[in-house]
Order: sequence, then C-alpha cells, then structure tokens
Amino acid sequence: MAASELYAKHARVWLPDAGEVWRSAELTKDYTPGDLKLALQLEDGTEVEHKIDPKTNNLPPLRNPNILVGENDLTALSYLHEPAVLHNLRVRFVDSKLIYTYCGIVLVAINPYESLPIYEADIINAYSGQNMGDMDPHIFAVAEEAYKQMARDERNQSIIVSGESGAGKTVSAKYAMRYFAMVSCSSGEANIEERVLASNPIMEALGNAKTTRNDNSSRFGKYIEIGFDKKHRIIGANMRTYLLEKSRVVFQAQEERNYHIFYQLCASAHLPEFKAFQLGCADDFHCTNQGQSPVIEGVDDAKEMSKTRKAFSRLGISESDQMAIYQILAAILHLSNVEVKDQSADKSSILPNNVHLMVFCELMGVPCEEMAHWLCHRKLKTTTETYVKSVSKMNAVNGRDALAKHIYARLFSWIVGSINNALKSAANQHSFIGVLDIYGFETFDINSFEQFCINYANEKLQQQFNLHVFKLEQEEYMKEEIPWTLIDFEDNQPCIDLIEAKLGVLDLLDEECKMPKGSDDSWAQKLYNTLLKQNAHFNKPRLSNRAFIILHFADKVEYQCEGFLEKNKDTVNEEHLNVLKKSQVDWLLKLFVDDDKATRLTNKRSSVTGRAGPSQRDNKKTVGLQFRQSLHLLMETLNATTPHYVRCIKPNDDKSPFIMDPVRAVQQLRACGILETIRISAAGFPSRWTYQEFFSRYRVLMKQKDVLSDRKQTCRNLLEKLIKDQDKYQFGKNKIFFRAGQVAYLEKLRSDKLRNACVRIQKTIRCWLARKKYLRMKRSAISIQRHVRGHQARCYVKFLRRTRAAVVIQRNVRMWATRRRYQQQRSAAITIQCFLRAYMARKQYYKLMYEQKAVIIQKWMKGWLVRQRYRRTLAAIVLLQSCVRRMRAKNELKKLKVEARSVERIKKLNIGMENKIMQLQHKINEQHKENRELSERLTVMQKTQTTEREKQSREIEHLRRSEQDAKSKAAALPSLLEQLSFLQHELENTRREKKDLEVHTKVYKEQTQQVVEDLNMKNTLLNSEKDELNQIILEQASQLTEIKTNVENAEQLEKDLTEERSRYQSLLSEHLDLEERHRDLTEEMNITISSSKLIHTRTDSNYSSNSSGFSQSLGSAEGEDSPFKPEETPAAVDLPVLLKLQRRVTELEQEKHSLWQQLDKGEEYQQEKAKEVEEQRTVGRAELDLETLKRQELESENKKLKQDLNELRKSLTNENSDLAPPAAGSLSYNILLDQLTSSNEELEMRKEEVLLLRSHMVRQEALKHKDSALGEGVNLDLNDIPSFQDVDRSTDIHTLNEDGELWLAYEGLKETNRILECQMQLQHRGHNEENRKLQEEVNKLKVEKEQQQRLLAQSLLLPEDARIDASLKHEITRLTGENLELMKKQEQQNHTMRQLKRDLKFYIKKVEDCEASPQQKSKTSVMMAPVRAVNITRKEKEYRGMLEYRAGDESRLLKNLVSDLKPRGVAVNFIPGLPAYIIFMCVRYADNVNDDQRVSTLLNSTISSIKGVIKRKGHDFERVSFWLANTCRLMHCLKQYSGDEVFTTHNTPKQNEQCLANFELSEYQQVFGDLAIQIYRQLIKCTENNMQPMIVASMLEHETIQGILGSKPTGLRKRSSSSPEAAVTVEVLLQCLGLFYTTMLQHGIDLELIKQLVKQQFYIICAVTLNNLLLRKEMCSWSKGLQIRYNVWQLEEWLAERELADCGAKETLEPLVQAAQLLQIKKKTEEDAQAICHMCTALTTAQIVKLLTLYTPVIEFEERVSTTFLTTLTNLLKDRDESSTLMMDAKKIFSVTLPFTPSSVALETIQIPASLNLGFLARI
Repeated sequence: MAASELYAKHARVWLPDAGEVWRSAELTKDYTPGDLKLALQLEDGTEVEHKIDPKTNNLPPLRNPNILVGENDLTALSYLHEPAVLHNLRVRFVDSKLIYTYCGIVLVAINPYESLPIYEADIINAYSGQNMGDMDPHIFAVAEEAYKQMARDERNQSIIVSGESGAGKTVSAKYAMRYFAMVSCSSGEANIEERVLASNPIMEALGNAKTTRNDNSSRFGKYIEIGFDKKHRIIGANMRTYLLEKSRVVFQAQEERNYHIFYQLCASAHLPEFKAFQLGCADDFHCTNQGQSPVIEGVDDAKEMSKTRKAFSRLGISESDQMAIYQILAAILHLSNVEVKDQSADKSSILPNNVHLMVFCELMGVPCEEMAHWLCHRKLKTTTETYVKSVSKMNAVNGRDALAKHIYARLFSWIVGSINNALKSAANQHSFIGVLDIYGFETFDINSFEQFCINYANEKLQQQFNLHVFKLEQEEYMKEEIPWTLIDFEDNQPCIDLIEAKLGVLDLLDEECKMPKGSDDSWAQKLYNTLLKQNAHFNKPRLSNRAFIILHFADKVEYQCEGFLEKNKDTVNEEHLNVLKKSQVDWLLKLFVDDDKATRLTNKRSSVTGRAGPSQRDNKKTVGLQFRQSLHLLMETLNATTPHYVRCIKPNDDKSPFIMDPVRAVQQLRACGILETIRISAAGFPSRWTYQEFFSRYRVLMKQKDVLSDRKQTCRNLLEKLIKDQDKYQFGKNKIFFRAGQVAYLEKLRSDKLRNACVRIQKTIRCWLARKKYLRMKRSAISIQRHVRGHQARCYVKFLRRTRAAVVIQRNVRMWATRRRYQQQRSAAITIQCFLRAYMARKQYYKLMYEQKAVIIQKWMKGWLVRQRYRRTLAAIVLLQSCVRRMRAKNELKKLKVEARSVERIKKLNIGMENKIMQLQHKINEQHKENRELSERLTVMQKTQTTEREKQSREIEHLRRSEQDAKSKAAALPSLLEQLSFLQHELENTRREKKDLEVHTKVYKEQTQQVVEDLNMKNTLLNSEKDELNQIILEQASQLTEIKTNVENAEQLEKDLTEERSRYQSLLSEHLDLEERHRDLTEEMNITISSSKLIHTRTDSNYSSNSSGFSQSLGSAEGEDSPFKPEETPAAVDLPVLLKLQRRVTELEQEKHSLWQQLDKGEEYQQEKAKEVEEQRTVGRAELDLETLKRQELESENKKLKQDLNELRKSLTNENSDLAPPAAGSLSYNILLDQLTSSNEELEMRKEEVLLLRSHMVRQEALKHKDSALGEGVNLDLNDIPSFQDVDRSTDIHTLNEDGELWLAYEGLKETNRILECQMQLQHRGHNEENRKLQEEVNKLKVEKEQQQRLLAQSLLLPEDARIDASLKHEITRLTGENLELMKKQEQQNHTMRQLKRDLKFYIKKVEDCEASPQQKSKTSVMMAPVRAVNITRKEKEYRGMLEYRAGDESRLLKNLVSDLKPRGVAVNFIPGLPAYIIFMCVRYADNVNDDQRVSTLLNSTISSIKGVIKRKGHDFERVSFWLANTCRLMHCLKQYSGDEVFTTHNTPKQNEQCLANFELSEYQQVFGDLAIQIYRQLIKCTENNMQPMIVASMLEHETIQGILGSKPTGLRKRSSSSPEAAVTVEVLLQCLGLFYTTMLQHGIDLELIKQLVKQQFYIICAVTLNNLLLRKEMCSWSKGLQIRYNVWQLEEWLAERELADCGAKETLEPLVQAAQLLQIKKKTEEDAQAICHMCTALTTAQIVKLLTLYTPVIEFEERVSTTFLTTLTNLLKDRDESSTLMMDAKKIFSVTLPFTPSSVALETIQIPASLNLGFLARI
C-alpha cells in the first residue's frame, strides 16, 4: 500500500508531545509524496502543521481504528508502535478500570492503588482449567498457564515478576502463589500451601519498608520454588534471596522508614513478653526516626506484629526462637542509639554508663566494657606485631553501623534458612514452579552500588527475555511452515560484557578492593583508562571525575563512584565479631556458624601451605562477586524452565487510583522491555488469523461467485485481489500472517464497504419512502380538491340566500334602529335637563357653604395664633424666673457649705433629724397616694371626654350626611314620582300574575312533596343497607389484616424450614465427605498393614471396639464388594496411625451427635412457634387432659412390664444365681417361655394403645385449630399428616424418647402449619374476590360521579324551573337503578341460600352414612367369620409379596443385585425400581419371621453396597441416576408399608395387609433419605462435570448466524478455533439435557425430583455462563447479547416441550437474561440508567458496572459506554442492599425435598428375571 492511501484525509495519526508524550491528530487534507508538511487538526480543534524531514521522509505513526482500541492483547493492534501501546493501556486502565493487559507472552499489570474484588476464590475457580486466551488478562491466567504446562509438558516453569518500586510486584507474586495453593492440594498431613502463604508476612516484615514511591517496597529480590509431586500437588517450597538493602538498617531518607519489623516491635513494646527489651516508641531510636515518617496510613503495626508472630508459629518456628529473634532486633535498635563522643581528631570514646549500650550488651549476652572498647578501637596486624589503635568518631560510628547491618543480614539469612527448612519436604520433588519477585530497572538522581547491581540483573533478564521472545516467534513460523527471515533485535550482550567480563566493571571493582590503599577515585580512573575507549556502552560525564555512565537497554544511567568500594567489601571489624562470638546467648552463636567455618577453612589452608595466609577479609567474597554468582545460578534456573513474564507498571507517583501519567508510563514501558516485544512482533507478522475467522470477518468484501467450498483458496483469492504486495502477508497451514498495518487497512476496506452498503440501503429506502409519501399526498390532494369544490358551491348558494335575507333584515332593522334612536334621544334630552338643573342648584349651595366655612376657619386660626404667642411669652418668663432662683440657690449653697464644715453645726442639725425624716417620708407616701388617685381620676375623665367627643363628631357627621341626602332627594323627587306611578301600574299586573302562579305552584308542590317523601323513604332504606354493607366491609378488612399477618408468619415459618433443610443437607454432605475420607484412610491403613512384614502380631483392643462400634453405625466404612464381612484382625498395626484414626472416628461421632442436636433444636424451635400459634385453643381441653391421663397410666404400666421382663431375662441368663436356669424343654422352662411370650404380647398391645392415643391427641389438636377463628373454612384431612416415623432421630434420641413424644409435638406443628397454609390460601382467594368487587364498586361510583358532574354542568345552564325538573328526573332514574341492583343482589342471595341448603342436606346424609358404617362393618365381620375360615386354604395358594432367603445369602443377593448390576438392561426391560422392590420383599420376609438381626444386616449391607457403587461409579450419570431412583423407591416402600395411616391412605386393601408387622423402621426411612440426598448431590456433580465443557462453548462462543455477529482481531493468545463440524452448539447442550431427562424418566425418578434436578442444571448453566461473561471482554457486545437471548429462548422452549416450565428453572436464568438485555439496551441518558436500574433486579451492582465497563463494540457503528453514564448509574444503584460479590456461586446446590410417592405395583405380581441370577430367592 502506498503512503498516499494510508495518509488520506480524515486519517488519524500520533504526534509527539512534551506533556502527554503522544497526541492524536487528524489529517485535514490528503498527503501526496513529496509534501514537506502535513495539515492536521488536534482533538481540541487546533489546526497544526507537522514538518516532514525530506531526508528520512518519516511520517507520524498512524492510529488504530476505534474497534481495535482497548484490546486484551497489544499484539492484536494493527499498528504496533509506542503511541498505540500507550493509548491502549490508558483506555483499558483509566476508562475500563482494567489493570491487566497481554503483550504477547507478557502480562502487563498496572497498579490501581486501591483494592479490587478480582482475587476472590470464585475468580480463582473461574480461571482454573481455562485456556489463557479464553478469559480476560489476569495474574491467575498466567499462573494457570504455568500450572497447566507443568502438568502437561512435565517441564519446570518460572513466573518472572519485575517492575520498579511501587508497581505491585510483591502483590502480584503473592496472588500467583495463592493461586497455586488454591488449585492444588498438599500431599502431606499438614497443608504445605498454608505454610508457603505464611512465609509472605514474615518476609514482608523483615524485607519490606516504606519508600517515597511505595508504602510496602521489597528491598530484596527473591525467587521462590514451589515444589510439586507427580500428582501435581504442592509438597514444599524453597526461597532464594538477592541483594538485601542492608544500608536501610542504619539510614533512611526523608519520608521513608526502616524495615517494618522494627516498627512492629516498637508498637508491641507494651506486651509482657517484650518488657525485658526496654523498648519505646519508634521515634526514640535513631535507626527508625531518621525518615520522620513512623506511621503508614491505614496500617496498624501492632496488628501486623500479631500476624507476623502467627506466621512464625505456623511455620513451626518455636516460641523461644521467636523471642530470640525479637531480642536481637531490639538489640539492634539500642545499638543505633549508642552515642560516640569525639575526644580528638583520631580518637573517640563511649561513656561507661551509656544506657543503650548496656541494654544492647545485656540482650546480646556480651561484656559491656569489651564492646565499648572495640567500638572505639581497632586492631592492626603486621607480620611480627599487633597494634591496637583508636579510631575517629566517624570511623567508630561507621563501625557501629556496619556491625548492626551485619547482625541484621545474618539474622535475615537465618530466618530465610528456617523458612526453607519448614517448607522442605521429605518426598521427592517431581517438578516446580518458580516465582521471581525482583526489582525492575532503576534510575535516580544519585545512583550507587545498589542501582548498579539491580540494573545489571535486569540486563541479564532482558537478554533472556529477548531470546525467549525470538524463539517463540521462530517456532510459530516454523510450525505454520511459512518462509521467514532472521528478525534483527538489539542484543545487550556488549553491555553485559562491560559489567561482568574480564577487566569489566565488577572485575576492576574487586581488584581495587584487594588493593591496600584502594579508593573510589582510583577505581574511577581505572575505569576511564580501561573502558572509556574500548566499549561504546561506557562513557564519562563531562563535569565529574568520580562518576561513569553505562548505556543500558532501557536508558543511560550515571553512577556515582562514592561508596562503591565500601559497599562491595561489606567489611565488619573482626573484633566486633569476636566479642559477639563470646556471647552467653547460645542462639546468637547460630548466626555466625558460617563465619566460623570460613575462618577454620582459612586456617586449615594456612597450616597446609605452612605459611601465614591472608586475612579473612582478603579471602571473603565481595558483594559484587556473590551477586554475580547468584545471578548466574538464577539465569541457569530460568533457562532450564519455561518462563512466564509479568511486568508491573506504576501509573503515577502520587499513588492516585486509576490515574495514568503518560511520561512515567512510557519510561517504564521502555525499561521493562514491553516496547522491545512490540518491536520484535512488528518486525515479523504480528497479526494472525485462522482461515475461518478471516472468512467470517471479511466475507462482506467478497462477491457470491468468489466464495468457494475451499475456505483457504477463497481467502487466498481475496487477499491477492485486495493487497497487491505479497510480502505484506503469508499463508500458513492454519493461519494467515499479516504485517503491521494490514489489518487496519482491511478494516478500513470493510468499513468503507459497509458504509457504502448502508448508504445504498438508505438511498433505496428513502426513495421508497419519498415515492410512497408522494402517492399518498397525490391521492389526498385529489380528494381534498373534490371536497373543496363541493364546499365552495355550497358556500356560494348559501351566500345568495344570505344576501336576500340580509336585505329584508336590513330594512326592518333600519326602521327599528331609527325609532329606537329617536326614543333614546328624547329620553336623553329629558335626562340631561334634569341633571343640569340639579347641578346648578348644587353649585349655588356649595358656594354659600364655602363662604361660611372660610369665616369659621379664619376665626379659629386667629385664636390659635394668639394662644401660641401667649405660650411663648409665658415660657420666657418661667425661664427668667428659674435663672434668678438658680443664682439665689447657689449663694445659699455656698453658705450651707461653710456652715457644714463646723462640727457644732452638724450636731445641731442632727438633733431631731431622724424624726423629721420619718415625718417627711410619711408625708411623701401620702402625697404619692393622692397623686395616684388624682391621676386615675384624670384618666377616667379623659376617657369619658374622648368618648363624648367621638359621639358628638359622629352625630355631626350623621347630620351632615342626612342634610345632603335630603337635598338630593328633594332634587330627585319629580322623577321619582313619575317612576312611582309607572311601578304601581306594573305592580298591579304582577299581583295578578302572582296569584295565578301561586295556585299552580301549590298544586305542583303537593305533587312533588309526595314524590320526594316516597324517594326519601327508599333512600333511607338504601342508606341503612349501605351502612350494613360498609360495616361488613370494615369487618372483612380487619379480618384481611389478621389473615395477612398470619400469612406473613406462615411464610416466615416456611422460609425458616427451608433454610433449616438446606443447612441440614449441607451438613449431611460434609458429614458424608468426612466418612469417605475416613474410609479412604482406613483402606490405606489396611493396605499399609497388609504390605508390612513384621514378626510379632498385635491387636489393639480399643481399636477393635471402636471399629466394631463404628461398623454397626450407618456411616461404617466397610468393603465395597462385600461390605458386611467381618473385619479380619490385621497382622500388624501402626500405633500412631491407629490412634489418629481413633481420634478421627471420635470426631466424626461428635460431629454427628452435634448435627442431631442442631436438628433437635430446630424442631424444638418449631414447636415453640407452633405453641405461639396455638394460644387460641379453648375447646376440647377436658377431653385432651383425659387422654393424657390415660396415656400416662399406660406408660407407667408399660414401664412396669418392661421392668418385669428385664428381671425375668436376668433371672434366666444370670450365671451367678443360686438357682441354675432351667434346661431347655423342661416344664419350668416352658412355663417361663409362655410367660415371656404373654408379656411380650401385652407389651406390644400397650405400645399400640399408646400410639393410638397419641395419634388421637394430634387429631384433637388439629381439630382445635379447625374450630378456632384461624381455621374457619379449612377442610381438615388428617390422613395427610405424615407419620412420626419419617424423621431423622439419632440412637440417643430414640433411647431417651422411645415413644416419640417430641415427634408428636413436631407433627402437631406441621399439621398446624398445613392448616394455616390452606387457610391463608383460601382467605387470599376470598380477599382477592372482595378486592375485585370493591374495585367494581369504585368504578361504578366514578361513573355516577361523572354523570352527576355532567348533569350539574347542564343544569346550571338551564333556568330555575327547568333545573328543578331535570334534577327530579335524574334522582328518579338513579333510585330506579339502585332498586334494580338491590333486586339482583336479593336474587343472588336467595340462590346462594338454596345452594347451601342442598349442600347441608348432602353433608347430613354423608355423616349419617359414616355413623352407620361401623355398625354395618361389625355386623358384616360377624357374618363373614365362617367365610374367612373357608377361604384360608385358597389364600395360601396366593403369593404374599415376600422373597425367602437363607441367612448369609445377603452377600450374594447384594453382589448380583447392586454391585454387578448394569442399569441399562434393567431400565429398558423391567419395571422401574425392580432392585428396590426385591430388597423390600426380602425385608418383608425377615419381618415376617421376626428376625431383627436379619433385617438390620440386610438394610445396612444395602446401604453400604449402594455407597460403594456410588463411590466407584460416581462419574457415571446412568448408574447414579439408577440408584437414586431405587433408593427413593426403597425409602417410599418402607413408608408405604410401615402401617402408618399417613402413608397407607393411597394403598389398596391388599397392600395394607402386606404392611410390616413386627418392626418399626422409621429410622431407616431417615437413613435412606440421607442416602438419597447424598446420591442426589453426586448426580448434580456428575451432570455438572458432563455439562461444564460445553456450557461456555454453546452459550457464549458458538455463533448461530455466521458473519453477522462478527469477530474482532485477536492477539497471540487468541483461542484456537475448532472446525465448524466440531463446534459445540446449543443443540448439543440441549441433547445432553434431553439425555439426562430421558434417563431419569426411564429409571423411574419421581417427577418432582426431576424438576428440582432440572432447576439445578439450569442454575449451573446460568452461573457458569454469566461468570465467564464477566471475565471475557470480547464477549460483552450487542451482538453477543442477541446470541445469548436466542440461546436462552431455546432453553425455555426445551422446558416448555417437556412441561417443566413450572419447576423454577426459568427463573434461575433471569440473571443471564438481564445481562443479555443490558448489553442490548441503550446506554446514554439518565433515563436509560433508570431503565437499567428497574430492569436488572437479578444482577448486583458490581455485575452491572462490570458488564458496562467491559462493553466492547464489534463494529464501527457501536459506541462504548461513557464514564459519565457509569457514574450516573453507580449513584442510582448505591442504595441497593445486596452482596458486593462479582461472581455467581456456581457451586451452590439448592436444598432438595423428597416427596412421598406411593407405588401402585402389587408386590405379589413381581417376578424375578433369570438374568439377575437370583435363583436362591423363593417367592412365598
């Protein structure tokens, strides 16, 4: 393809950008070769121009079509380049909230920075067993692929997890290990997978720390090998660690922390066991407070410490070892606080009373003085002498820190070794899966030795990754047999040689470390001199002589040489170690065992050579050498395994959830090799399609004649026509390979073809619509013209008529108007004259009044002015007087002041002052009283004056108005006189008319009054009836309320019963599983015992007793072929295994006992509920008490008889008695035997009487309910009450409650519930009918109301007389209608009364017949007695429905009938349930001969044999279904022939005669019920295993209509499509369901049980389909929703054809139906969101949001769901109260009920086929 074709107008490209790295733009005009600029428009509308380099002519990268955006695999993109990868990851991460994406063989994991619900157990189950391309990308998919390849290829696997700090490496590795632990089971006694998971908290506490980039950053690399045995079960694990960051122990940067364990220890310092460590908070220690960030948000260090301790204990590390670990960690904390004093430049010291040093030495068990001395001194050795030299403060601090780092490193290594010992397995390891959690490529502002080692490791891993990717590409091309050329990729071997080769960086570093005076600067110069000109990957910074640059595969990194030598040496003062080796703590010496071994080895070498060897420091391996060796070992391990890659990406540095920084993302993509994978893929043929997929996708580009029968040739022809350059594609054996960009070109052609087709379809449809509209308009125009012309003619005629009529009317109107105008003018003239004369008179009057009032106003005004002048003068005089008086008072005051200064004056004045004051006070009080009285009088007078003044003013105003009225009336008097005369004349006329009207009105009123009285009487009667009906309605409403409450209570009881049943069945299945496990263990033990060859044999008495007791129980673990054989004494017994088995047996018995107790508690709870309902019983108490007394008397007599019987038996069997027992056959022996027989008979009679009385009591209780208010209208049928024998009672309960008292109460409760349920249903139907009637009445009242409103509106328009007539007519009509309705009601009531009378007569007759029947029966029995005697001989010739067998034939019987029986022949040729009938007929024979041992042996053996068959053939649906039918039939036979009235109702008289006579087998009924439930669950598992492979393929993957739904391009991990002939369709699934259904019908399974099983099958289909839909992005599309709905419709049709629509299976498909509707519904506006909320009631909020997030367009015309719509929908759904789980529980099993279904088969007619080989059985 030419560039001009791709870079056409509207093509989208990527432009480089500084902020967003890449920005999308669209071409505004076509590109032609030779153009130097591209005209582009950005997404925000900005017009830009992109310059093209004429030399390189590099065009910007093209953007993929929208349909390819958001793919699961990056290699599925047509254009493979950096912007496409970045955009695809951003869309998946930010928009779709998907953190995992495939990139070929690599899983890209982006850290979401929040917890997601995608790691639960149900997700693990969903991914287990799936192919990697079938599900959405996930870490579980990678783990499953590794596990599957290990099991399939028998080759070791590795999962390499890499990424920078904070990208989520540790979490990804943890989830991978969790997956292995979940999908595999350990082979040992203790679960090893739990130990593997328990190592994570320990390693995180000791090796993880908070950094600026990550709160839980792993500061070491680790490779965990998880070992598996031949059965692929975890047997052990081993851990290797790399490059622990020891410097963090003594130094942390700002906002960082030390290792978590130190903070956990400080947070737990308050615990008693840690008091001796003398710890405090983390801020108190120098090694934990440097980062000033001691707390991590959301993390409780104390709780984490508890988890760490539990993990230690789970791994088997003893409590003493744990305390020793904590003790050493506490010592390191105290060591960091040891303060060194500076005495001089090269001398330092530590105070002897340093508290922290003393605590450190105490914890480490070393002498304090010696440690303090060597911390500040060092020993120098020469060939002849040894010197001790002081060190400076800096060197002392460095030595102290080096000691702390060394101790921590040794402790870390010891803990890793202990973990490995705990995870080590004694069994041979067959294969392993390694999980490598290692640091990714790192580059910081300052890079040191740690970053150098990390990047060196990543160089090695990248080389291995490139080789593996290239190898896979080569294998794919060779497999498809296509020609290929060597793909050129960048090999980083030169960079690796630069680091690790001879005279490389590490070699020169080790050489410099051996130099006595080696330094970082001299090492840097060596690097410059040796490598600068020889290696292109090495460079020197321009402005530094202490740094160097290495060109890595990801980026250039500048390393600072400072500290390289020190970190590489990792030296520790030997004297420090010697002091520690003298420790009194024995545990501490374990840490330095390796150092001692190295020292002894050095000394040994020195002694052999005979000369002094180098020091230990010289022989010690450097850190670089150790790391290089461990890295080579790791690479060898990885190269020997199949690698799987996980690349973790950190989206942003702010740890914000679901926000991606494109700059940071691109840096990591380049660093982790993702882009290199893309480049290698893009260099070859990245896009790959199978021929069928290509044909289905691009069928639209072909013509019909181009389609051939050979799909390959068809695709070849199409591609040769569309793509001329044959180098752009290659044809393989099964796939077509395309180069980058070709799929996008094909998608463009397909889109254009579809768009042109749409345009053509639209054109044709629009033409058809326009022509149809035109023809319709033409017909309408012609019709309109016809009607308009006729209308115009009629209008013209009408116009002529109106014109003539108008002339006549005008003539008369003009005459009338002229006359009327003249009369108006005359009247107006007279009126004007009248008003003018009045106006002139008023004007003259007003003038006179005005002049008079002006004089009055002047008079008052002049008086007011004079008064004002007087007041001002008076005020001035008063002011003058006050001034004069003030002057006098001042003078007087001065005199008084002078006098007051003299003492004599004061004494004189004081004489008599008190009396004067009292007198003055008294006078003042009197004056106050007078003032108050005067003021009150004054107010009263003012009020009276005010009222009089108001009265006078009102009178004056009234006089003025009356005067004006009189004047106006006088003026209007002449006109009024004229009007008066006119009115008198009219009054006389009106009086005459009034008299006539009064006469008529009187007559009419009398008639109307009579009618109204009659109507009122009728209305009164109707109102009274209406009130009565309303009262009845109210009573019924109250009853309805009571019934509703009773219904709710009954529903709650039913719900509780269902929950209790499901809980019991789940516990039963668990109990049976435990029994199976116990049986397996027993068999293994027997095998072990039989294979062992020991000399001495021994039998454990306890074991024999326990095993015998256990074999008698119902869950005994007996042999499969002959389960009832006695166990042989083993030759030898392994005592520990034996004790474990005994403990296990005891636990099983205890669990069984607890289950029975729980069931009893449930029954007691139901009894209490029943007692609450039975509070209203008042009738029959006396009779019930009498029956109770009788029962108690019978029970006491029964107990006496039992005691006598026991004493008699003891006397007969007591060997120590004085009298020896009589011999058999003697007279005394016969007498005692007769007495025993009579006692037994009397005992049985007493038992029967007690049972009858108890059943009678239950019936009485039920009758009370029937007679009570709650039981009205209920037809009580006591024959429907089930027997108390049908209950699960343990042996203990049977012993304590031998006569079934508790069960009778339970039966009473069940009967009450049944009565209430029936009552509720009847009342519900009645109330529905009443509700309907009330609704009809309301509608009728609404109609009447509307009629009255219309009548009122019409009557308001009528005159008064007509209104009265209309209202009377309406009232008469209404009353007549009501009378007719009342007559109808009366007729209906009469009819009901007649019907009730007939029913009453019928019931009376029936009661009389029932009363007469017992007497008739007694007479008949007396009369028929001789006849019976005659028929005895004939009856003996008939078969009795029993099969005789000899004792000991049970094994033969069950072997032929159960173990070796093939169901197919029995189901086809004989009656259903034949084995069950044969076994029951044998049971009847054992019952007939009264042999309880034979009955128990036969039934127990039958149970064990059926269990053995189910265990061996549990995968065979036909066999399991067959024995489910026979087990249920045997259980029903035990009930049907038990003699209980509840089960014998439907029996024939012959069947009732065949009931069991001697034994009551109600407990075995329960046991067989439990066995049936167990088989039912096994049948569900069998059907699930058979359907599981085809559910997803048929419901989701298969496309019924090929080509319409379409398929999208997929990547390297796409699913390998099978041929269309082998495709699994819905028809295949329906055939499987039909086979199940037919098989169950042939075997005779009850229909109700089949319905429950079908419901369970449909639930499994729904759960599996929906779970896969939620985990497969490519399936969430509109077309797939259409396909799912079609498939569900086929399932519903299958149900309807077999009349199973009412079994509840259709409702179980509701979540899947709603999910399909959700994929098809409109998803844009808020109304759409509300519609989704109302529609998706069966889906959880998490499922709805997940489906909409995964929604992916398959064609270009679809749109993705916007984030705004998702936010709106989430807000609408947030108030839902539901589970937050994402997946449906596919393992859920509904509780099953086994309804009783009696058999109509007569036992005496059953014949035994010869093919069963049962000739030893004889019919009786």
